[in-house]
Amino acid sequence: MLVFIDDSGDPGFKLDKGSTKFFIISLVIFDDDLEAEKTAVAIKDLKRELKFHDKSEFKFYKSSKDVRQKFLNKVCGFQFRVRSLVVDKSIIRSKELRSNKNSFYGYVIKTALKYSDGKIKNAKIKIDGSGDRVFRKSFLSYLRRQLNSVDLKIMDNCKLVDSQQNVLIQLADMIAGSVHRSYNTEKDDHKIYKAIIKKRIENEWRFR
Repeated sequence: MLVFIDDSGDPGFKLDKGSTKFFIISLVIFDDDLEAEKTAVAIKDLKRELKFHDKSEFKFYKSSKDVRQKFLNKVCGFQFRVRSLVVDKSIIRSKELRSNKNSFYGYVIKTALKYSDGKIKNAKIKIDGSGDRVFRKSFLSYLRRQLNSVDLKIMDNCKLVDSQQNVLIQLADMIAGSVHRSYNTEKDDHKIYKAIIKKRIENEWRFR
């Protein structure tokens, strides 16, 4: 099982000063390695069709409406599952989560992976992320402690990867962006993108 993870929105809590109300974590899950490879090839083919540079990166918020729709239509026929956790930051009361972006980020990713109704097991996980070495090491250790036990192993291994080098992380970005846009009802395109990938969505739940 391969899981690619990205987020949309920001982890800040200055909601009155521009921070996004919602923070989205989307998991793109492949149960078959070959299907993941085929999807990656299709995304690379789309770059060529659009005459993008090979090193260019698909990112939801940097893409036009047309590119977003072409991308989602290109990938929606492949066999992957999408699970998204939607966090309304206005309901978060924990001082630690509100004051420490790394704690909030780690907690939300852990929550999205852990509460999957048994749909995620022994997964090879790749997460979009950089950060300093100390954060990377502590973050991965935290996930290992939280997700694996004697009775259940959710995570086989986990790597923080450069999204520019990994088109399936770019897929997770486009999915997370699509979910986030659906909650921004002031935008005239808020209903478009998630509808395209509807059949791939296994679960979308609001954090309570």
